[in-house]
Amino acid sequence: MPAGTKNKATGIIAQAGLQPYQPLAGEEYMNEQQLEHFKKILTTWRSQLRAEVDKTMHHMQDEAANFPDPVDRASQEEEFSLELRTRDRERKLIKKIEKTLQLIENDDFGFCEECGVEIGIRRLEARPTADLCIDCKTLSEIKEKQNAGL
Repeated sequence: MPAGTKNKATGIIAQAGLQPYQPLAGEEYMNEQQLEHFKKILTTWRSQLRAEVDKTMHHMQDEAANFPDPVDRASQEEEFSLELRTRDRERKLIKKIEKTLQLIENDDFGFCEECGVEIGIRRLEARPTADLCIDCKTLSEIKEKQNAGL
């Protein structure tokens, strides 16, 4: 690993203007500082997604044209369809972010919904809306694959 890249912030953490959280020795898991760190990450992410939804809405209104050529019209409809599908996924993600923010408010964030074990700071920084520990998530994916084969 090149020098200086070990603790370099990436992804949503960097966009939130934060660095990866560095827990102190003996620090309690999901204390106030950690909860605030994740709250900032989630609110920044939610704001960015909402801005994208607004941008798409304005883009679609501005670009709406009645093309006489059926190929042009079909291309525009396909583009709009893809954008709407993307925005639908983002709306679902916004709901999941809001659910996660509520877990922070309820002091129930950072623990696996299945087994109750700590999910871990690094995993939560990589996927702030995670609600399963890595072991339970792996088991869930294995069960999903087995059920898909039936």
